[in-house]
Amino acid sequence: MNINDRTLRRTGRAYRARALARGITLVELMVSLVLGLMVVSSALGIFATNQRTYAATESLGRIQENARTAFELMAREVREAGGNPCGRNLPAPANVLNNAAAAWTSDWANGLLGFDDAVALTAPAPPATGLGSRVVGTDAIELKSAAGTGISVVAHNPTAASFQLNTANHPFTADDVLMVCDFRQASIFQMTGPSATNATVVHNTGTGTIGNCSKGLGLPTDCSSVNGTPKAYGPNSTLARLSASRWYIGDNGRVGGNGANGRALFRSVLRGGVVVSEEVAEGVTGMQITYLLPSALGYVPASAIPPARWRDVIATNITLTLAGQAQGEANLATDGGALTRQVNYVVTLRNRSS
Repeated sequence: MNINDRTLRRTGRAYRARALARGITLVELMVSLVLGLMVVSSALGIFATNQRTYAATESLGRIQENARTAFELMAREVREAGGNPCGRNLPAPANVLNNAAAAWTSDWANGLLGFDDAVALTAPAPPATGLGSRVVGTDAIELKSAAGTGISVVAHNPTAASFQLNTANHPFTADDVLMVCDFRQASIFQMTGPSATNATVVHNTGTGTIGNCSKGLGLPTDCSSVNGTPKAYGPNSTLARLSASRWYIGDNGRVGGNGANGRALFRSVLRGGVVVSEEVAEGVTGMQITYLLPSALGYVPASAIPPARWRDVIATNITLTLAGQAQGEANLATDGGALTRQVNYVVTLRNRSS
Protein backbone atom coordinates (compact mmCIF):
# COMPACT_ATOMS: atom_id res chain seq x y z
CA MET A 1 0.00 0.00 0.00
CA ASN A 2 1.51 3.30 -1.05
CA ILE A 3 1.39 6.61 0.72
CA ASN A 4 -1.49 7.96 -1.39
CA ASP A 5 -3.81 5.06 -0.42
CA ARG A 6 -3.12 5.54 3.26
CA THR A 7 -3.78 9.25 2.95
CA LEU A 8 -7.09 8.66 1.22
CA ARG A 9 -8.20 6.17 3.89
CA ARG A 10 -7.33 8.56 6.69
CA THR A 11 -9.19 11.33 4.91
CA GLY A 12 -12.34 9.12 4.45
CA ARG A 13 -12.35 8.08 8.11
CA ALA A 14 -12.00 11.72 9.21
CA TYR A 15 -14.89 12.74 6.93
CA ARG A 16 -17.13 9.99 8.26
CA ALA A 17 -16.26 10.94 11.83
CA ARG A 18 -17.12 14.56 11.16
CA ALA A 19 -20.41 13.49 9.52
CA LEU A 20 -21.32 11.36 12.53
CA ALA A 21 -20.50 14.18 14.94
CA ARG A 22 -22.60 16.73 13.05
CA GLY A 23 -25.80 18.03 14.97
CA ILE A 24 -29.35 18.17 13.62
CA THR A 25 -30.37 20.99 11.40
CA LEU A 26 -32.94 23.67 12.23
CA VAL A 27 -35.43 22.11 9.82
CA GLU A 28 -35.10 18.74 11.50
CA LEU A 29 -35.60 20.38 14.93
CA MET A 30 -38.76 22.15 13.77
CA VAL A 31 -40.17 18.95 12.30
CA SER A 32 -39.47 17.13 15.56
CA LEU A 33 -41.17 19.87 17.59
CA VAL A 34 -44.24 19.80 15.37
CA LEU A 35 -44.52 16.01 15.67
CA GLY A 36 -44.09 16.22 19.45
CA LEU A 37 -46.75 18.89 19.76
CA MET A 38 -49.14 16.78 17.72
CA VAL A 39 -48.60 13.79 20.01
CA VAL A 40 -49.03 15.90 23.18
CA SER A 41 -52.14 17.62 21.79
CA SER A 42 -53.69 14.27 20.97
CA ALA A 43 -52.94 12.98 24.46
CA LEU A 44 -54.41 16.11 26.08
CA GLY A 45 -57.51 15.85 23.91
CA ILE A 46 -58.04 12.23 24.92
CA PHE A 47 -57.51 13.14 28.57
CA ALA A 48 -60.00 16.04 28.40
CA THR A 49 -62.58 13.86 26.65
CA ASN A 50 -62.18 11.12 29.25
CA GLN A 51 -62.50 13.71 32.03
CA ARG A 52 -65.75 15.08 30.58
CA THR A 53 -67.09 11.58 30.04
CA TYR A 54 -66.25 10.64 33.63
CA ALA A 55 -67.95 13.78 34.98
CA ALA A 56 -71.03 13.16 32.82
CA THR A 57 -71.19 9.52 33.93
CA GLU A 58 -70.85 10.53 37.57
CA SER A 59 -73.58 13.16 37.16
CA LEU A 60 -75.86 10.66 35.45
CA GLY A 61 -75.29 8.22 38.28
CA ARG A 62 -76.18 10.94 40.78
CA ILE A 63 -79.37 11.71 38.84
CA GLN A 64 -80.38 8.06 38.80
CA GLU A 65 -79.70 7.67 42.52
CA ASN A 66 -81.70 10.79 43.41
CA ALA A 67 -84.53 9.70 41.12
CA ARG A 68 -84.71 6.28 42.79
CA THR A 69 -84.76 7.87 46.25
CA ALA A 70 -87.44 10.38 45.31
CA PHE A 71 -89.65 7.83 43.58
CA GLU A 72 -89.40 5.18 46.26
CA LEU A 73 -90.24 7.47 49.18
CA MET A 74 -92.76 9.72 47.48
CA ALA A 75 -94.63 6.97 45.62
CA ARG A 76 -95.07 5.01 48.85
CA GLU A 77 -97.04 7.86 50.43
CA VAL A 78 -99.01 8.63 47.25
CA ARG A 79 -100.19 5.01 47.03
CA GLU A 80 -101.41 5.08 50.63
CA ALA A 81 -103.18 8.47 50.37
CA GLY A 82 -106.59 8.37 52.02
CA GLY A 83 -105.95 4.93 53.42
CA ASN A 84 -107.28 3.61 56.71
CA PRO A 85 -107.05 0.19 58.40
CA CYS A 86 -110.75 -0.62 58.01
CA GLY A 87 -111.96 -0.13 54.43
CA ARG A 88 -111.81 2.01 51.31
CA ASN A 89 -115.49 2.92 50.98
CA LEU A 90 -116.09 4.53 54.36
CA PRO A 91 -117.81 7.94 54.43
CA ALA A 92 -115.82 11.07 55.19
CA PRO A 93 -114.55 10.71 58.77
CA ALA A 94 -115.82 12.64 61.75
CA ASN A 95 -113.13 15.18 62.59
CA VAL A 96 -113.16 16.77 66.06
CA LEU A 97 -109.82 18.57 65.73
CA ASN A 98 -109.84 22.30 66.38
CA ASN A 99 -109.62 23.55 62.79
CA ALA A 100 -108.73 27.12 63.73
CA ALA A 101 -105.45 26.02 65.34
CA ALA A 102 -103.93 24.49 62.18
CA ALA A 103 -105.74 24.58 58.84
CA TRP A 104 -103.61 21.74 57.51
CA THR A 105 -105.30 19.32 59.90
CA SER A 106 -108.82 20.48 59.14
CA ASP A 107 -109.61 18.20 56.19
CA TRP A 108 -108.66 14.54 56.20
CA ALA A 109 -111.49 13.33 53.99
CA ASN A 110 -109.72 13.66 50.63
CA GLY A 111 -106.37 12.08 51.51
CA LEU A 112 -104.78 13.91 48.58
CA LEU A 113 -104.66 17.54 47.51
CA GLY A 114 -102.64 19.06 44.67
CA PHE A 115 -101.19 22.56 44.29
CA ASP A 116 -100.31 23.92 40.85
CA ASP A 117 -97.16 25.98 40.42
CA ALA A 118 -98.96 29.30 40.95
CA VAL A 119 -101.02 28.17 43.98
CA ALA A 120 -99.66 28.85 47.47
CA LEU A 121 -99.70 26.16 50.13
CA THR A 122 -102.29 26.61 52.85
CA ALA A 123 -101.17 27.41 56.39
CA PRO A 124 -99.12 26.34 58.16
CA ALA A 125 -96.79 26.48 55.15
CA PRO A 126 -92.99 26.13 54.74
CA PRO A 127 -90.88 29.30 55.12
CA ALA A 128 -91.44 31.96 52.46
CA THR A 129 -87.70 32.48 51.87
CA GLY A 130 -84.42 30.78 52.67
CA LEU A 131 -83.80 27.15 53.54
CA GLY A 132 -86.79 24.94 52.74
CA SER A 133 -88.76 27.66 50.92
CA ARG A 134 -90.81 26.49 47.95
CA VAL A 135 -89.41 27.18 44.48
CA VAL A 136 -91.67 29.28 42.27
CA GLY A 137 -93.07 27.50 39.21
CA THR A 138 -93.13 23.99 40.69
CA ASP A 139 -96.09 21.86 41.78
CA ALA A 140 -96.69 20.46 45.25
CA ILE A 141 -98.85 17.69 46.71
CA GLU A 142 -100.39 17.09 50.14
CA LEU A 143 -100.92 13.51 51.34
CA LYS A 144 -102.78 12.15 54.37
CA SER A 145 -103.31 8.58 55.49
CA ALA A 146 -103.41 6.28 58.47
CA ALA A 147 -99.87 5.06 59.13
CA GLY A 148 -99.20 1.39 59.84
CA THR A 149 -101.63 -1.45 60.45
CA GLY A 150 -103.10 -0.05 63.69
CA ILE A 151 -103.86 -1.36 67.18
CA SER A 152 -107.00 -3.23 68.13
CA VAL A 153 -109.54 -1.60 70.47
CA VAL A 154 -110.88 -3.68 73.39
CA ALA A 155 -113.42 -1.17 74.68
CA HIS A 156 -114.46 2.47 74.25
CA ASN A 157 -116.04 4.73 76.88
CA PRO A 158 -117.39 7.82 75.04
CA THR A 159 -118.32 9.66 78.24
CA ALA A 160 -114.81 9.29 79.67
CA ALA A 161 -113.33 9.81 76.19
CA SER A 162 -111.13 6.75 76.66
CA PHE A 163 -110.12 3.78 74.52
CA GLN A 164 -108.79 0.58 76.06
CA LEU A 165 -106.34 -1.18 73.73
CA ASN A 166 -105.24 -4.79 73.53
CA THR A 167 -101.63 -3.91 74.37
CA ALA A 168 -99.69 -1.37 76.39
CA ASN A 169 -96.89 -1.51 73.80
CA HIS A 170 -98.63 0.77 71.33
CA PRO A 171 -96.72 3.53 69.49
CA PHE A 172 -99.06 6.39 70.42
CA THR A 173 -98.08 9.35 72.60
CA ALA A 174 -99.89 12.48 73.74
CA ASP A 175 -100.55 15.07 70.99
CA ASP A 176 -100.56 12.41 68.25
CA VAL A 177 -103.36 12.81 65.70
CA LEU A 178 -105.13 9.45 65.51
CA MET A 179 -107.88 7.73 63.56
CA VAL A 180 -110.27 5.14 64.97
CA CYS A 181 -112.46 3.15 62.60
CA ASP A 182 -114.74 0.17 62.23
CA PHE A 183 -116.36 -1.08 59.04
CA ARG A 184 -119.02 1.64 59.11
CA GLN A 185 -117.27 4.86 60.11
CA ALA A 186 -113.96 6.54 60.96
CA SER A 187 -113.21 9.37 63.38
CA ILE A 188 -110.20 11.69 63.78
CA PHE A 189 -109.04 13.20 67.05
CA GLN A 190 -105.97 14.20 69.00
CA MET A 191 -104.67 11.95 71.75
CA THR A 192 -104.60 13.93 74.99
CA GLY A 193 -103.09 11.19 77.16
CA PRO A 194 -101.78 9.09 78.75
CA SER A 195 -98.25 7.83 78.03
CA ALA A 196 -97.44 4.87 75.78
CA THR A 197 -96.83 2.67 78.87
CA ASN A 198 -100.58 2.61 79.51
CA ALA A 199 -103.05 0.52 77.50
CA THR A 200 -105.52 3.41 77.22
CA VAL A 201 -105.82 6.36 74.86
CA VAL A 202 -107.75 9.47 75.92
CA HIS A 203 -109.38 11.97 73.54
CA ASN A 204 -110.57 14.67 75.93
CA THR A 205 -111.13 18.36 75.21
CA GLY A 206 -109.28 21.37 76.54
CA THR A 207 -105.68 20.20 76.04
CA GLY A 208 -103.21 19.67 73.18
CA THR A 209 -101.52 21.95 70.68
CA ILE A 210 -104.32 21.30 68.19
CA GLY A 211 -106.98 20.12 70.60
CA ASN A 212 -110.37 18.46 70.26
CA CYS A 213 -113.54 20.51 69.99
CA SER A 214 -115.65 17.65 71.31
CA LYS A 215 -115.48 14.18 72.85
CA GLY A 216 -118.23 12.94 70.53
CA LEU A 217 -116.80 10.94 67.62
CA GLY A 218 -120.06 10.40 65.74
CA LEU A 219 -121.40 11.81 62.48
CA PRO A 220 -122.21 14.56 61.80
CA THR A 221 -119.41 16.27 63.71
CA ASP A 222 -120.82 18.58 66.39
CA CYS A 223 -118.48 21.07 68.08
CA SER A 224 -121.24 23.05 69.77
CA SER A 225 -120.91 21.07 73.00
CA VAL A 226 -118.28 19.08 74.87
CA ASN A 227 -120.07 15.77 74.31
CA GLY A 228 -120.95 16.47 70.67
CA THR A 229 -122.40 13.62 68.60
CA PRO A 230 -121.91 10.39 70.55
CA LYS A 231 -120.34 7.33 68.99
CA ALA A 232 -119.15 4.20 70.80
CA TYR A 233 -116.61 2.10 68.93
CA GLY A 234 -116.91 -1.57 69.73
CA PRO A 235 -114.32 -4.31 70.27
CA ASN A 236 -112.00 -5.02 67.32
CA SER A 237 -112.22 -1.44 66.07
CA THR A 238 -108.81 -0.19 64.98
CA LEU A 239 -106.75 2.77 66.16
CA ALA A 240 -103.92 4.15 63.99
CA ARG A 241 -101.69 7.23 63.87
CA LEU A 242 -102.39 9.63 61.03
CA SER A 243 -99.65 10.83 58.72
CA ALA A 244 -99.79 14.23 56.98
CA SER A 245 -97.04 15.30 54.58
CA ARG A 246 -96.38 17.71 51.74
CA TRP A 247 -93.90 17.16 48.91
CA TYR A 248 -92.48 20.14 47.03
CA ILE A 249 -89.32 21.56 45.44
CA GLY A 250 -87.42 23.84 47.81
CA ASP A 251 -84.23 25.85 48.28
CA ASN A 252 -81.67 23.62 50.02
CA GLY A 253 -79.43 26.50 51.09
CA ARG A 254 -76.45 25.39 49.01
CA VAL A 255 -74.98 26.86 45.83
CA GLY A 256 -75.34 24.77 42.69
CA GLY A 257 -72.74 24.32 39.99
CA ASN A 258 -74.15 27.22 37.93
CA GLY A 259 -73.95 29.65 40.87
CA ALA A 260 -77.72 29.63 41.49
CA ASN A 261 -79.39 28.47 44.67
CA GLY A 262 -79.45 24.71 44.97
CA ARG A 263 -82.78 22.89 44.76
CA ALA A 264 -84.00 19.64 46.25
CA LEU A 265 -87.12 17.59 46.82
CA PHE A 266 -88.50 18.41 50.27
CA ARG A 267 -91.03 16.69 52.54
CA SER A 268 -92.87 18.73 55.16
CA VAL A 269 -94.64 17.12 58.11
CA LEU A 270 -96.69 18.44 61.01
CA ARG A 271 -95.18 17.83 64.42
CA GLY A 272 -97.07 19.29 67.33
CA GLY A 273 -98.78 21.81 65.04
CA VAL A 274 -95.43 23.04 63.67
CA VAL A 275 -94.26 22.44 60.08
CA VAL A 276 -90.90 20.67 59.82
CA SER A 277 -89.31 20.50 56.34
CA GLU A 278 -86.75 17.82 55.50
CA GLU A 279 -84.60 17.46 52.37
CA VAL A 280 -85.19 14.11 50.66
CA ALA A 281 -83.21 14.19 47.39
CA GLU A 282 -80.84 16.88 46.14
CA GLY A 283 -80.64 17.99 42.52
CA VAL A 284 -84.41 17.75 41.93
CA THR A 285 -85.04 21.11 40.27
CA GLY A 286 -88.64 20.82 39.10
CA MET A 287 -91.86 18.84 39.66
CA GLN A 288 -95.11 18.79 37.69
CA ILE A 289 -98.06 16.61 38.74
CA THR A 290 -101.29 15.75 36.93
CA TYR A 291 -104.23 13.71 38.22
CA LEU A 292 -106.68 11.14 36.87
CA LEU A 293 -110.38 10.93 37.73
CA PRO A 294 -112.51 7.83 37.05
CA SER A 295 -113.76 7.62 33.44
CA ALA A 296 -111.70 10.68 32.47
CA LEU A 297 -109.97 10.80 29.10
CA GLY A 298 -106.58 11.75 30.55
CA TYR A 299 -104.61 13.36 33.33
CA VAL A 300 -105.33 16.97 34.22
CA PRO A 301 -103.56 19.58 36.42
CA ALA A 302 -104.68 20.31 39.97
CA SER A 303 -106.54 23.44 38.85
CA ALA A 304 -108.89 21.25 36.79
CA ILE A 305 -109.94 19.07 39.75
CA PRO A 306 -113.13 20.40 41.45
CA PRO A 307 -112.74 20.69 45.25
CA ALA A 308 -115.37 18.00 45.80
CA ARG A 309 -113.60 15.53 43.47
CA TRP A 310 -110.21 15.18 45.17
CA ARG A 311 -111.60 12.20 47.05
CA ASP A 312 -112.18 10.50 43.67
CA VAL A 313 -108.67 10.86 42.21
CA ILE A 314 -107.38 7.38 41.38
CA ALA A 315 -103.88 8.05 40.00
CA THR A 316 -101.15 10.67 39.67
CA ASN A 317 -98.63 11.31 36.91
CA ILE A 318 -95.47 12.84 38.40
CA THR A 319 -92.68 14.38 36.30
CA LEU A 320 -89.42 15.31 38.01
CA THR A 321 -86.59 17.36 36.50
CA LEU A 322 -83.19 16.42 37.92
CA ALA A 323 -79.76 18.00 37.51
CA GLY A 324 -76.47 16.16 37.90
CA GLN A 325 -74.59 19.13 39.28
CA ALA A 326 -73.15 18.63 42.73
CA GLN A 327 -72.56 21.30 45.33
CA GLY A 328 -70.02 23.84 44.06
CA GLU A 329 -69.26 21.79 40.95
CA ALA A 330 -70.10 22.10 37.27
CA ASN A 331 -70.53 18.54 36.12
CA LEU A 332 -71.35 18.87 32.45
CA ALA A 333 -72.55 16.59 29.72
CA THR A 334 -70.08 15.42 27.10
CA ASP A 335 -71.22 18.23 24.77
CA GLY A 336 -70.34 20.88 27.37
CA GLY A 337 -73.93 21.61 28.40
CA ALA A 338 -75.53 21.08 31.80
CA LEU A 339 -76.60 17.47 32.38
CA THR A 340 -80.33 17.31 33.19
CA ARG A 341 -82.93 14.60 32.85
CA GLN A 342 -86.71 14.39 33.12
CA VAL A 343 -88.20 11.26 34.63
CA ASN A 344 -91.86 10.37 34.74
CA TYR A 345 -93.87 7.83 36.69
CA VAL A 346 -97.50 7.02 37.34
CA VAL A 347 -98.72 6.05 40.81
CA THR A 348 -102.13 4.46 41.37
CA LEU A 349 -103.86 5.11 44.67
CA ARG A 350 -104.64 1.85 46.42
CA ASN A 351 -107.45 3.15 48.57
CA ARG A 352 -109.87 4.27 45.88
CA SER A 353 -112.80 2.18 44.69
CA SER A 354 -112.03 2.67 40.95
